Amino acid sequence: MMRFYGFFRSSSSYRCRIAFNLKGIQPDFVPVNLRAGEQRDPAFLAMNPQGLLPALDTGRGVLTQSLAIIEWLDETRPAPPLLPADPVQRAAVRAFAQIIACEIHPLQNLRVLNFIKQNYGLDQDGADAWARHWIAEGLTACEAIAARRSHGGAFTFGDTPGLADICLIPQLFSADRFGLDSASWPRLREIRAACDALPAFADAHPARQPDAQ
Repeated sequence: MMRFYGFFRSSSSYRCRIAFNLKGIQPDFVPVNLRAGEQRDPAFLAMNPQGLLPALDTGRGVLTQSLAIIEWLDETRPAPPLLPADPVQRAAVRAFAQIIACEIHPLQNLRVLNFIKQNYGLDQDGADAWARHWIAEGLTACEAIAARRSHGGAFTFGDTPGLADICLIPQLFSADRFGLDSASWPRLREIRAACDALPAFADAHPARQPDAQ
């Protein structure tokens, strides 16, 4: 049995939950409270020296980093596919996902926000403004990319959800949490509505997790 270490409000954990649900997989869940600093416990650091979430114990080794976990799932359990078969389209999906996972999310991460507050004199309002700036910049780019797609499907890259949507929905949740208005991202709002209608996405929502606070 796989064992998944996550936190209800962690965007990267949220991505993995959606992917598990789409694949019909229910790993054992082990909550790691980021607010309480449990990711720095020696036992967790022994498993993941970076001290970040998520982590997945596959029974054959521990995987970290959400995109690596999700692509491992897709390679080992190929149905339904989360990436298109065409190499160019597959690269486009990965690029969209990486805008979120590599460019937006790290700058709103709790450890980054705590660092800039502690070392650069920002109060909570200042840290929140920092996060809003980078979230808005990144999602505006995502809106432009998603809006120019001509496939006519409900999701970012077609008629079925995939890696791009798996990354987008948690990021939109974070945008809400930081008080951003999504009215300027109409295509992303359409994609979100399509995803929210699917149990795989709805059941992965932070409010529905056993460790929700």
